[in-house]
Amino acid sequence: MSTVFRKGYFWLLLLLGLILALCLRYLPLFFDPEALIGTFSSLGPWAVPAFLVAHILATMVGIPATLLVLFGGAKFGLWWGALWSLIGATAGATAAFWVARYLLQDWFRQRFARHKIYRNIDKLMDTHSFNCVLAVRFAPLSPFNLVNFLFGLTSAPVSAFFWGTLVGIAPGTVAYTWIGLAGLEALQGKGLWPLTLALSFLAVLSIVPVLLRRQQPSS
Repeated sequence: MSTVFRKGYFWLLLLLGLILALCLRYLPLFFDPEALIGTFSSLGPWAVPAFLVAHILATMVGIPATLLVLFGGAKFGLWWGALWSLIGATAGATAAFWVARYLLQDWFRQRFARHKIYRNIDKLMDTHSFNCVLAVRFAPLSPFNLVNFLFGLTSAPVSAFFWGTLVGIAPGTVAYTWIGLAGLEALQGKGLWPLTLALSFLAVLSIVPVLLRRQQPSS
């Protein structure tokens, strides 16, 4: 291992440690909606950049950011909230992808390269990477943060991962953003129908991949 690589490895680990410490410091805000709304409201025009940075950093170190997506709907509305969450989540996922590739891929390949399952998956990523990413991302209940790192251990191109993630998580991001907005409206006494519709939309998205798999053998 070259000296330059060792130095880059050290600084990346140090940066990740600092980001993780920062995220853990503010982690209680993720579970306190009123405090979270108050914090972002106090930022004025910096609320959107701060929201994007929070999304990217949390996703990069593996902290679930679903509550941020819900908050995005309550704070920014359905379409703007979904857009900011989509940008932040995709950028954070891509950063996590690169972390796994830079820190762990060589070690992982040396350890598992002889395993047939890993070779088959890696070969599949060479030829159908976009479709694989898209299929995994389209399921709203898939382990988002874990998937980021796992794809980084394969030969999937970063471009396929980025675009597959961006397209694949869009429906689920809209659903969770809608739930955040509708949940706020329900708390404000504006009725439960919007929340019911938002939850129904998420439920439909969750079963679509199952229905598609069932139709594959007959196609």
